[in-house]
Amino acid sequence: MVATDAETKARAGVLHTPHGIVETPVFMPVGTQGTVKTLSQRELRELDARIILGNTYHLYLRPGMALMTEAGGLHEFMNWDRAILTDSGGFQVHSLAALNKITEDGVVFQSHIDGSKHLFTPEKVIEIEHLLGADIAMVFDECTPYPCSREDAKAAGERTLRWARQCLDAYDKYGRKSLAGHAQALFGIVQGSTYPDLRVRFAEETVALNFSGYAVGGTCVGEPKEKTWEAVSTVASHLPADRPRYMMGSGTPEDLIRGVMRGIDMFDCVMPTRNARNGTVFTQRGKVSIRAARHAREFEPIDAGCACYACRNYTRAYIRHLHHTREILGLRLATIHNVHFYLQLMRQMRQAIIAGDFAHWQTTFTNFYKGTTDE
Repeated sequence: MVATDAETKARAGVLHTPHGIVETPVFMPVGTQGTVKTLSQRELRELDARIILGNTYHLYLRPGMALMTEAGGLHEFMNWDRAILTDSGGFQVHSLAALNKITEDGVVFQSHIDGSKHLFTPEKVIEIEHLLGADIAMVFDECTPYPCSREDAKAAGERTLRWARQCLDAYDKYGRKSLAGHAQALFGIVQGSTYPDLRVRFAEETVALNFSGYAVGGTCVGEPKEKTWEAVSTVASHLPADRPRYMMGSGTPEDLIRGVMRGIDMFDCVMPTRNARNGTVFTQRGKVSIRAARHAREFEPIDAGCACYACRNYTRAYIRHLHHTREILGLRLATIHNVHFYLQLMRQMRQAIIAGDFAHWQTTFTNFYKGTTDE
């Protein structure tokens, strides 16, 4: 840990991975299928993304583990020399609920591609992550929906703990290393839905298993925001101070700040890339629909003062034109800007924490940032 904020629970730290140092708090761009949509790896490096996220379920289906093994793992396959975290497929237990069946052994997924069935067990998931070669691998978990009964939340949390132990056994079998031979960290996931006592119990029992880091699972699945932050605060207060904390799937700039204020170190979400492809960009004053007619003659950057490639070289009018004519460059420029905005936001928070000025920075940012704006 490098620094903590005296007025909040915000932390600045450093993760040491086989593929480089990652400074926290950090946002991880989502590269579900081995690519951050519309961006090249060169552009990600220029944006100084230190870690990206890949997805075990999707990469298992395509391109498949035989080809991935032949390629030498995900880093080699996609020509990425920085860190990777792989989700375990646990979120797909929730998002693809209509296509799966949960058993004590694992989850039988029906492929959304061709209808074929695949059994994901904890051991199978760790094998896939071993072959992919992620720097940080997640345990297999059961992500509960919202609303979720107490009985279902308890059963899912207990099953997640049993699976976590099986993941650890498989992780040890592989020597805690990838097929490529580098060390892998394994993170536990705390479930419990919106029930504080279950969150406390599952946090304590997951910590007892001594993982390299811990994630708050089962949030951002439709629950009211106050329930989200109650769950995050409850879990974070029961996690060890010397291990990284990861809030899975949290995405708005406001939510990143609220998470950091509660001691969370790591975040991921498709929001900056998906919004960009839909013509929505993030600015210091809030979100802007670049497709709106009012931008047709605005010969200025997306965001005044932004140092990203898109803002240094192109105007709102031009980027709007590209979106309306369905030119791929429009999606790419908006994505470059949004990913830069998110990464820069995390860097600003880190600097403020280290300077002992986070609470003031947070107040200033929040007063200026208006969510959605028509400017």
